[in-house]
Amino acid sequence: MTAYVGKRLLLLIPTLLGVSVLTFLLIHLIPGDLVTILLGITASQNEQTRQALIHALHLDRPLAVQYLLWLGEVLRGDLGHSLVTGFSVRDELVRSYPVTLQLALMAMSIALAVGIPMGALAATQAGRALDASTRVFSLLFISAPAFFIGTVVIIAGARYAPWLPTLGHVPFTESPARSLLTMLPAAASLGLAISAIIARFTRSSMLEVLGQDFVRTARAKGVADRAVVYKHALRNALIPVVAMAGTQFVYLIGGAVIIEEVFALPGMGRLVVNAIYQRDYTTIQGAVLLLTSGAVLVNLALDLLYHLIDRRILYA
Repeated sequence: MTAYVGKRLLLLIPTLLGVSVLTFLLIHLIPGDLVTILLGITASQNEQTRQALIHALHLDRPLAVQYLLWLGEVLRGDLGHSLVTGFSVRDELVRSYPVTLQLALMAMSIALAVGIPMGALAATQAGRALDASTRVFSLLFISAPAFFIGTVVIIAGARYAPWLPTLGHVPFTESPARSLLTMLPAAASLGLAISAIIARFTRSSMLEVLGQDFVRTARAKGVADRAVVYKHALRNALIPVVAMAGTQFVYLIGGAVIIEEVFALPGMGRLVVNAIYQRDYTTIQGAVLLLTSGAVLVNLALDLLYHLIDRRILYA
């Protein structure tokens, strides 16, 4: 296991380098004159302004040299400055990324807490009323758009829980309790939608495992049905569920834009959308690099988690 972890960590180096190359080329793949696009037609006619931007972005150097210079700055933690506000991209990401990460963690916690027990219960009651109810719940929340669920949560909160804040954000470092409470409606909106997917995966995986020989053997030996289901069968059924949950977690970090807009959260989604509208390509570049690097690390964590769930999974 230790050797496998070491090899995977070494493989992260070329993977992250590949991510950095693609991220660097993001700006250079824009069709047309890059400087004119970044400055606009009017500003680009000013030769002094034009040359200043060319020098700042190292566009007067060969492409390979530009990449090495940019990579050196990234390794020092310098992601450049916003072309619109002039603020440090790193500082902007430091402010917005924790909001999105907190939203994703809370949403995934809700999704797992609701989806796994619901799917397991549905599998043990296959063909009965509880199973049918679970499938209806899953279908409804999978079909409903995120902005619709968020709007319903806001309206329901205003009507039945006026003490629960539904808009805005309180930093976790300022007040953990208020931060979690403020983030709860947005996290529930995302978490319930994903819990429906997890419930379906858990149900399908549990039905497959419950039909295997080791389950029948355990029951034949007189092991309590609850122990068979939740100690043996559920643990073996979690591998595909964990794989799917990891994919959904990566999606949450990079794709929670709509929920952040609905609940007025200052996260990565709003930052990237605003940067796209304003053609702030250095901010987009920094955000893409951060999100893709995070996705690579999440995939590594999932591989290690498989072994903790099922010790029979060995790594050569």
